[in-house]
This record gives sequence, structure tokens and C-alpha cells, in this order.
Amino acid sequence: MRSFTTSDLNKQVGEITEAARKGPVVITHHRKPKFVLMSMEHYDRLRGTDDPRRAYGVGETPTDIAAQFADELDRLARGEGYDDEA
Repeated sequence: MRSFTTSDLNKQVGEITEAARKGPVVITHHRKPKFVLMSMEHYDRLRGTDDPRRAYGVGETPTDIAAQFADELDRLARGEGYDDEA
């Protein structure tokens, strides 16, 4: 990953944005990484829905997922543990 300083950013904006188009770029300040500059496409991939994991707030859980949890809780309440718990 390429790295530039905040001073470089002011002087070489074209070069840095071209580098960010190819992959994420670290921007340092006082020799410490402070920012990452990347293309919108790369950012969208990071934020994308490719990862099936998702956190839901109270009342937001889809009914099919809530039903799976309810079924599992019922099974555990009946004392039907996992095989390796014996």
C-alpha cells in the first residue's frame, strides 16, 4: 500500500488520487498513519452486502431469522443440548 504525507497531498493531488484509484493509499501526519484514501468502488466493496453477517436492532430482525432463534431457544429449554455436551 502506498503512503503519502499530508504535505504530499497538497502538492501531488493528481498522483495520489491516481494511486488511490488503483488501491487504498495511506496518508500520514507526523509520520503516523492518519487517513486512508481509496476509490469509491473499493469503499463500496468494503461496505457491500457480500458479507452475510449482519446485526439487527430490537424489532428489526427478519421473521425467518427470529423464528430460527426461537426454535433453537425452545429446543434448549426442553433440555435437548448438543451431542458433545454429554
